[in-house]
Amino acid sequence: MHKHFNGLKTAALFGGIWALLLGIGALVGGGRFIWVFALIGVATTFYGYWNSDKLAIRAMHAYPVSEAQAPAMYRIVRELSTAAGKPMPRLYISPTEAPNAFATGRNPQKAAVCCTEGILGLLDERELRGVLGHELMHVYNRDILTSSVAAAIAGVITSIGQMLMFTSMFGGGSSEDDRPNPFALLAMSLLAPLAAMLIQMAISRTREYDADEDGARLTGDPLALASALRKLESGVARAPLAPSQDIVNASHMMIASPFRAQDVTRFLSTHPPMDQRIARLESMAGGPLHR
Repeated sequence: MHKHFNGLKTAALFGGIWALLLGIGALVGGGRFIWVFALIGVATTFYGYWNSDKLAIRAMHAYPVSEAQAPAMYRIVRELSTAAGKPMPRLYISPTEAPNAFATGRNPQKAAVCCTEGILGLLDERELRGVLGHELMHVYNRDILTSSVAAAIAGVITSIGQMLMFTSMFGGGSSEDDRPNPFALLAMSLLAPLAAMLIQMAISRTREYDADEDGARLTGDPLALASALRKLESGVARAPLAPSQDIVNASHMMIASPFRAQDVTRFLSTHPPMDQRIARLESMAGGPLHR
């Protein structure tokens, strides 16, 4: 639905994170265990793919809602999913005042969209429509699968990095030939998790820009999403989420970073800068909505 090369960028970034995982396998034991790391990557990828919806819903303590409980959400999502020719996702509400929303699920047939109580109280219906359009495009672009798998593999690399640090400090291998270079292990244990985290964040930022653009095209109203993002920026500052491990693992799915600015720097954020996202949407409003 878009003319830029974010799909190609995402594929290249995924290649990078897999190369990093296999590179660790090549370093450990002279490459004899590279198949073990490949299997770990495949297993983690499958787990992240299959359970992405359950993990995010559980992290936010969200509960399913009926049409009687959330008529505006149902009306907007039904209208937009029908316009896109896609099935209606399950709808959830998270009982938190922190304003945010996310979509999750491994495909459009298994998708769920969740809004927090905070965002429902903060936005008007036009702005909520912009946000829900953004979230639906994450589902239709298969971004939930992409981001969940990237996060899972990055987590594996981080865990392996911690193991390598232990090995570099206390040695490993039954003989001198089996023992890897401790300096190489130490460097890999420090640099590999950082590289994995940066690649994961680059993937997440790339998909956010796509969902903004495609969601604005789905709703036909980029300024509604721009207005919602402005309110979310100030709303999150007033009511941030505490960066617990479960929330950190799910934060890349949310429309706005749920943490305070001092809890995460711009460089380390899984989301693009809000001012840049708003500027892109305002630029869309000044030109044709369909290219």
